[in-house]
Amino acid sequence: MSTPENLNVAVIGGGITGVTTAYNLVKRGARVTLFDRHPYTAMETSFANGGQLSASNAEVWNSWATVWKGLKWMTTPGAPLLFNPRPSWHKISWMLEFIGSIPKYEENTVTTVRLAIEARAHLMRMAADEGIAFDCEKRGILHFYENKKDFEAATRVSALLAKGGLERRAVTPSEIKSIEPALRGTYHGGFYTESDFTGDIHKFTNGLAKACQRLGVTMRLSDEVLSTKASDHGVTVISQSTEPHLEKTEPPTEVHVFDRVVVCGGVTSRNLARMLGDRVNIYPVKGYSITVQLPEKADQEAAPWVSLLDDAAKIVTSRLGPNRFRVAGTAEYNGYNRDIRAERIDPLIRWCRAHFPGMSTRQSVPWTGLRPMMPDMLPRVARGRHPRVFYNTGHGHLGWTLSAATADAVGALATARVNA
Repeated sequence: MSTPENLNVAVIGGGITGVTTAYNLVKRGARVTLFDRHPYTAMETSFANGGQLSASNAEVWNSWATVWKGLKWMTTPGAPLLFNPRPSWHKISWMLEFIGSIPKYEENTVTTVRLAIEARAHLMRMAADEGIAFDCEKRGILHFYENKKDFEAATRVSALLAKGGLERRAVTPSEIKSIEPALRGTYHGGFYTESDFTGDIHKFTNGLAKACQRLGVTMRLSDEVLSTKASDHGVTVISQSTEPHLEKTEPPTEVHVFDRVVVCGGVTSRNLARMLGDRVNIYPVKGYSITVQLPEKADQEAAPWVSLLDDAAKIVTSRLGPNRFRVAGTAEYNGYNRDIRAERIDPLIRWCRAHFPGMSTRQSVPWTGLRPMMPDMLPRVARGRHPRVFYNTGHGHLGWTLSAATADAVGALATARVNA
């Protein structure tokens, strides 16, 4: 009979989901080892995302409108949604399952918004308990729309979000200007969600990783998991150091045995699941961001403080303290490609110059990351086929928003008292 106090658990992945999971497990009394191939936590998709903790962005993408937009924009390099037509079985199977989930659009959206609302309390409690400063701004999120058609579509979405318990209110063009005076443009209307907030995911994840270390989590960073296998006797993890060596010999592999494993490996989770006998059909959906440095007082005054979402351009923003402004967006279905493409960054720069002409973009740092996305847009938080295997992965564009709640759920599941 296993109990949390004597469980030895491996967590694979050092992004926001892996670190929140490790924290939840160690707080429940488990002995935890976290693996990540990078020398630091939060070095991939959790490095420079849009910054929004946004229940108001919980609408899943499974709709025919998304499919038609993807087809229409296929030949437009700077489009908000870009689909590489080169076929692969992985891409085809994912898209078929994505289309198959369209009938569950409403149900899955309501589920997501409920999870997002729950996650807020968990995340803020972690930050308070561990004293994590992460440039948190509790100024709400403002969605804005240039025409009546888009606003009416958002009104229908707002009614759906309300079913999940989210309060957000419609705002007039004059109210938009009042909420965020720095925003330039002419708008039909918008929606303002006062309860949403923003923060630096990289700062938070690293702050929580330090808390994990203080609590006794073994942090095996620069240690890549090459293979893993579950049996009745335990979970075997074979890893290898990724640290550079002056010697030309390959570093040795190490064998570790655990009672249980939680896979939080982002876009690598699909391959890890295959090793463990499971199918987790995650596809890497590429997103881009720029971090605009605001060194001058004039730039700081011209940049917005309220977090924004331009639904037509699929662009989100966050103010990360007085000196940084994060702008993120686009979705690109292009396999595991991590190239930062100029034609995908340029629309973000142009958007900034159009909406905030007084803010200089001369110092902007581009970034790209691969969102681990399931076809139904819901995270995979579940036990695997083997009772020693668990998953907390596939959060898509809402990893920052949902992770604190899914970590609590998988923590309870993985430490449940069972015969093992």
